Amino acid sequence: MNTPKYIRNAGKPWSPQEEKKLTKLARENTPTRVIGLKLGRPVGGVRGKAQELEVSLRPTNQSSYNRRK
Repeated sequence: MNTPKYIRNAGKPWSPQEEKKLTKLARENTPTRVIGLKLGRPVGGVRGKAQELEVSLRPTNQSSYNRRK
């Protein structure tokens, strides 16, 4: 049986590098699903680790549109 690429790390322990990447991607407003794809983790795993690390996955309103100078 072939495991889909996006969950290749499901159930595996998180490495410090993955935790740093999760934090970085979350700060950059990357959608949770995309973070999961980049890290090879299911969305639930990404959410759980983010909560454990106290990293917010909520998007911050950083649109480059509608900015007034």
